[in-house]
Amino acid sequence: MEAAVVVTYRCDNRCRMCGIWKFPTAPEEEFAPGLLRKLPRLAFCNITGGEPFLRDDLEDIVSILEGKAGRIVISTNGWDTDRILDLARRRPRLGVRVSLEGLPVVNDELRGRPGGFDHGLRTLLGLQAAGVKDIGFGITVSDRNPGELMELYRLARGLGFEFATAAVHNSYYFHASGNAFQDPDRVAGAFAELAEAQLRERSVKSWFRAYFNHGLAGYVRGRARLLPCGAGTDMFFLDPFGEVRPCNGMEQGVWLDSFGNLHDRTFEEIWSSPKAAEIREKVRTCSKNCWMIGTAGPAMKKHIRRPLAWVARRKIGLTEKQKP
Repeated sequence: MEAAVVVTYRCDNRCRMCGIWKFPTAPEEEFAPGLLRKLPRLAFCNITGGEPFLRDDLEDIVSILEGKAGRIVISTNGWDTDRILDLARRRPRLGVRVSLEGLPVVNDELRGRPGGFDHGLRTLLGLQAAGVKDIGFGITVSDRNPGELMELYRLARGLGFEFATAAVHNSYYFHASGNAFQDPDRVAGAFAELAEAQLRERSVKSWFRAYFNHGLAGYVRGRARLLPCGAGTDMFFLDPFGEVRPCNGMEQGVWLDSFGNLHDRTFEEIWSSPKAAEIREKVRTCSKNCWMIGTAGPAMKKHIRRPLAWVARRKIGLTEKQKP
């Protein structure tokens, strides 16, 4: 099982595509680290926000989750370089992903804070110099930045960083309902170009990332998701108030629900309750068409034959194209 643990809705960026920063949690509202002892064993845990490094007790959170999860990655805007490096040096197994929406001008415009790109890149280079292995950055693509996608991909390749991708979504979590693609063909074309470049790499991991980006191209064009959604079965989402939710893709005007609050019951009681069965049925019939790594990643592992077959077909196709 995998989880996204949202430790705060406080954020010191002002992103165009996300409104979390307009609705921050107060520190006293956010769960205490000890609540995480109720969580089950996890294969993977993403610590996210808001901006996780705004929590003074983040290391306590990491310490508890290290005893629960096989792998932990923190998503951050990378602004507080010194604090991030300090934690990473003491917790070298920790993964870090910095959000960058493009090269300096575009990134800083979209993330609403001058100097954001410089801070993020400085953090990444500092992590690399400190010997941290699981580091990278990721982009959320909208109409404003598809031209930056391949530039960032080449930057990641050149520096030896992992490269993650996303497309804008509407959801209660992002406090967004107006995200839309005015030029879906251009945005989808950028994801398709990236997928082909990744298929040409020698890394098997990159081939599966190509499949994910192929799915993002389909999402942008309004197509059905490639794989069934396992939200609330293969993964869950814990918010700063202790609510256990199936995912972060739900939308207030479509549906929004919770398994229950971890303050009130054990995780096992919440996970096996009649309410949980009701929510899983809502996921099964969900009209949303999300394709985000939090739910797509577990689905790709669960239905591995489909990505494998797609990769095989596309690799054969690339070989044919290269023949004289």
